[in-house]
Formats: sequence, C-alpha cells, structure tokens
Amino acid sequence: MTTTKPTVLFVCVHNAGRSQMAAGFLKELSGGSIEVLSAGSMPGNRINPVAVEAMAEIGIDIATEQPKKLSTEAVQASDVVITMGCGDECPYFPGKRYEDWELTDPAGKGIETVRQVRDEIRTRIEGLIASLAPAQPAGRPR
Repeated sequence: MTTTKPTVLFVCVHNAGRSQMAAGFLKELSGGSIEVLSAGSMPGNRINPVAVEAMAEIGIDIATEQPKKLSTEAVQASDVVITMGCGDECPYFPGKRYEDWELTDPAGKGIETVRQVRDEIRTRIEGLIASLAPAQPAGRPR
C-alpha cells in the first residue's frame, strides 16, 4: 500500500531534544497529513527531560519517545530530511529535499533556553507545513 503523504525525517546528534521537539510539533500541527520520523547520528539514552517539560507546557507529549539511530533506510524513505547540527553524518540521496536548521542544542540548557529553541522550531514547522501542504493552514487541528 502506497501513501501520498510526504515523509519528513528530523536528524540531530542525540535525537533527544531538537529533532524530538520538531517531530512532536509536526505530528501535532499537521493533523496526521505528514509522516514524521526522527533519528540521531549518535542517539542518546533518553529524551532530554527539559525538552519534554517545554513541550508539555504547550500540550504536546514527547515523554514516551525514544532516541533512534539514523539509518540509510530512514533517509531513503523520506521526502524531506531536516538536519540540526549532525554535520556530515546524514547520507545524501539525489532527489531528496534537504534543509539544515541551525538551532541551539538544548542539551544541558535550562528551561528558558529550551523554550526559545521550542518556539523557533514551531515557527519553522509552520513554514514547513505550508511548503508541503499549502492548502492546509498551519496550527492545531480542530
């Protein structure tokens, strides 16, 4: 069974903060119209608890997510690959849309900094949704 939904892969080093927040936003704000994957070039042991807290403040639960190892298959399965500071670890395939989002790494940062990162990610996610599904307004479903 094939899908017409675009697939977006978020990649950062530990898959514990930025990429997990981005995935949480895209799942929530796209209303299921976009397949969402996330991975890390060197995945951590758990999600950053401050990132979990910052997302919970706005009603998005990422507490049950687990860091995942970046695979060639995940990149191949994606239409858009968004990297966040993982350098050249991400395999390149012609025909894929690649974006590099320069964002502060929330690892070891306090809640104020993580909130700023969260809010910047939300703005970028809203733009991404608009670029992938221009007829669908960005924002919370219902």
